[in-house]
Amino acid sequence: MVSRVLSRAGTAVDPQTDEHSSHDGDQYDLEDRRALRRVAGLSTELEDVTEVEYRQLRLERVVLAGLWTSGTATDAENSMRELAALAETAGSEVLDGVMQRRQKPDPGTFLGAGKADELRAIVAATEADTVICDGELSPSQRRGLEDIIKVKVIDRVALILDIFAQHAKSREGKAQVELAQLEYLLPRLRGWGDSMSRQAGGRVAGGAGIGSRGPGETKIELDRRRIRTRMAKLRREISGMKPARETMRSSRHRNAIPSVAIVGYTNAGKSSLLNYLTGAGVLVENALFATLDPTVRHALTPEGRSYTFTDTVGFVRHLPHQLVEAFRSTLEEAAEADVLLHVVDVSHPDPEGQLAAVRDVLADVDTSEIPEIVALNKADIADPFVVERLRQREKHAVVVSARTGHGLEELREVIAGLLPQPNVDIDVLLPFSRGDLVSRIHDHGDILELSHVAEGTRVHAKVRSDLAGDLVDFAV
Repeated sequence: MVSRVLSRAGTAVDPQTDEHSSHDGDQYDLEDRRALRRVAGLSTELEDVTEVEYRQLRLERVVLAGLWTSGTATDAENSMRELAALAETAGSEVLDGVMQRRQKPDPGTFLGAGKADELRAIVAATEADTVICDGELSPSQRRGLEDIIKVKVIDRVALILDIFAQHAKSREGKAQVELAQLEYLLPRLRGWGDSMSRQAGGRVAGGAGIGSRGPGETKIELDRRRIRTRMAKLRREISGMKPARETMRSSRHRNAIPSVAIVGYTNAGKSSLLNYLTGAGVLVENALFATLDPTVRHALTPEGRSYTFTDTVGFVRHLPHQLVEAFRSTLEEAAEADVLLHVVDVSHPDPEGQLAAVRDVLADVDTSEIPEIVALNKADIADPFVVERLRQREKHAVVVSARTGHGLEELREVIAGLLPQPNVDIDVLLPFSRGDLVSRIHDHGDILELSHVAEGTRVHAKVRSDLAGDLVDFAV
């Protein structure tokens, strides 16, 4: 089983695949990202604190550890494959892995005692420097496992947070990721040696003298207080950024511009689809969590009405709750949309599981009343039986391929059919000085008749109710 997982067969990330088309633009951001990839050959042990700035450059050699607690063996394999893909996206080299069948994780070491000893032997044989567990470890489980295998142990949550930290570019995205990392770190702070001792008063404390003597705080308590202070500051900063996003969103609503939010599992092809539909030229990478910062682009229906596409962050099974909270402002883009375009990778071994994982996250921001289109992407490399099974199951399903362009014209028509339709009949005479209103009717309404007379522009059209309210003073 481990050999099948490490062979990467059936994973979402295939390094042999040519991932770009002519619709993706120049992809300059991708060159910048790959220029920062970690490199092999650097030490993984710090000999001096000044080396800490070079840690991000090392290529970590990792061994995977997973538990099969429920579901089928195929489900367990898919989860391990995804963990391998996450590790490679973070810049690591996956060397080996172990899988244990048990009813629930061991409270002390996550794995059982025998499997932990086996893992220690594998780590020694492969000269790995990190073990990644497929699950969320409690602080005590992490310490217990590290004490046995004698190398660094991280869990799935820490791995996803590391990928987000590498890929965030905007000020808001960086603040959201840092907040999530600190929330994860706070209960896992660990002291060694002097960090567990009391601070000294008087001369040892830097000559502070009278008033400074006393038991003081331990260094780990100081670290916790500093982290809480930093978290409070980040929350204020993120709250301060929210009005700007709401202003842009309200401006689009005020101008009666419908919106379509693209959601889906990570690496399902959301950004590629956006590039094909709008020529956005946003970054496309055959890796998990390539997109973190939402992108808004303009598009037109076949009838010429304007609307917007919003590319959102991808989801994954067991998405850390810290990230769901930190990226709530980003998820609100989906909650405020008129239509959800749910992109699914039908070439993946478990597309139904991906659909369920995304809908679980979206339930937190209440998108149940928003029409949903399921775009069955990568159909050119998928099993036709799987494609047909999903097409029959989902109400608004369209079979597409962002690589070849198959089905995208049909997708445009389905989107146009679900967007809010102009339903208020108006007959107005607009003075020539109000060309802005004529333009809005062109962009967001269906013009039935238009003529120019001496007094201005006579327009008979169907528009949405908010635009009809702005035109009521010019009714004939």
